[in-house]
Amino acid sequence: MRILLDEEQLQAGVERLATEIDRFYGSDRPVTVIAVMTGSLVLFADLIRRLSMPQRVGVIQASSYRGGTESGQLDVSSDMMIDVADREVLLVDDIFDTGKTLDRLTGLIKEKGAKSVKTAVLLHKHRQHEVSLRPDFVAFEIPDEFVVGYGLDYLDMYRNLPYLAVLEPAEIEATEHKSKQ
Repeated sequence: MRILLDEEQLQAGVERLATEIDRFYGSDRPVTVIAVMTGSLVLFADLIRRLSMPQRVGVIQASSYRGGTESGQLDVSSDMMIDVADREVLLVDDIFDTGKTLDRLTGLIKEKGAKSVKTAVLLHKHRQHEVSLRPDFVAFEIPDEFVVGYGLDYLDMYRNLPYLAVLEPAEIEATEHKSKQ
């Protein structure tokens, strides 16, 4: 496992992200902050504690990686546990890879009557994106490699790592073997 961003770098990046978002919204403009589960869980918890504006928080479930390192069909649970009608929404996700997840979720939230929808991601992967949407707030630009840690997983493992790492091919194989046991 090759560490791409250590714990200190991640925390500094989240702090920069929060500062940028605070600067945009100000300290008294209410925002509904929605986490794209499950990958953004760690980022979301760290981020909302650093934001100064009044917040309502919620989650939405979306998944496109099912047991592999390549993005597949996107499954979205449209059952948000929070009303977004006539509200400013900040959608928080772990990684902007193909862009399909944020593109679809942004459209869904707009359909539910949000006044505005902005997006924030921990990671923006350098690669060909499949949509025109780009995240509004980005903590880190990273190379086109499969990463785990700080909420991101492979076969539901590695989310607990306090750093962001690239899995080597042998580690991918070992993880696949462990997940079958």
